[in-house]
Amino acid sequence: MSKTVLTNVRCFAAGLDLTSSSNKIELSSEVEEKESTNYASQGWKEVLGGLASAEISGEGQWEAADATKVDDASWAQFGGVGPWSISANNAANVGDLAYFTQALRCDYKLFDAVGEVAPWSSTAKSNWPLVRGQFAHSPGTARTATGTGTGLNLGAVAAGRRLHAALHVLSVAGTTPSITARVESSVDNTFASPTTRLTFTAATAVGGQILRTAGTAITDPWWRVAWTISGTTPSFLFTAALGIQ
Repeated sequence: MSKTVLTNVRCFAAGLDLTSSSNKIELSSEVEEKESTNYASQGWKEVLGGLASAEISGEGQWEAADATKVDDASWAQFGGVGPWSISANNAANVGDLAYFTQALRCDYKLFDAVGEVAPWSSTAKSNWPLVRGQFAHSPGTARTATGTGTGLNLGAVAAGRRLHAALHVLSVAGTTPSITARVESSVDNTFASPTTRLTFTAATAVGGQILRTAGTAITDPWWRVAWTISGTTPSFLFTAALGIQ
């Protein structure tokens, strides 16, 4: 990816796509600096890495009316944890860079002086590690039937590390619609005999989920999202991100 002018940052918070109501998204991460200087340090400070954390902050134009609007979603999520996924390049294609985590929505600020476009601002702080991964499903592709996504060569998972997966269900239509997404791995890109590694809870409304593997080694390097859809004339818009941390 070359130098980028930020014109189409995508930020997904649980089941909310903030693209059309945000004009500033910031992501930061840090590790606490713990001093461990002693008499053998030869006059130089020594430090150890302490606890790590990440923070997502955003702002934009206030809207309300249904679960896809920033005010409704912010009130529903305030004080709760859920998945957040961010892309600097539209998240339009499988394989686009994704930063994602589970985070606690810590504050929500809205409104301003007379005559101003009604604003909002909010902050979320990480509850899980910040993962640098890839989007495994485009948010603009509607799914109406059971299927599988494109494979990603994310690599094997070493012992002590985990495959993290975030799912954002952005819109739901139909009669009694339901989608159950899962994460599969394979020894190669054919997915001839895939292994299911994670299974999300069946979703019938907009919302988000995040899962991770147990921390045991997984030798399969190829990964994808698959889904089972049921209902009468169901249709779902969703996006998913995968990464190893």
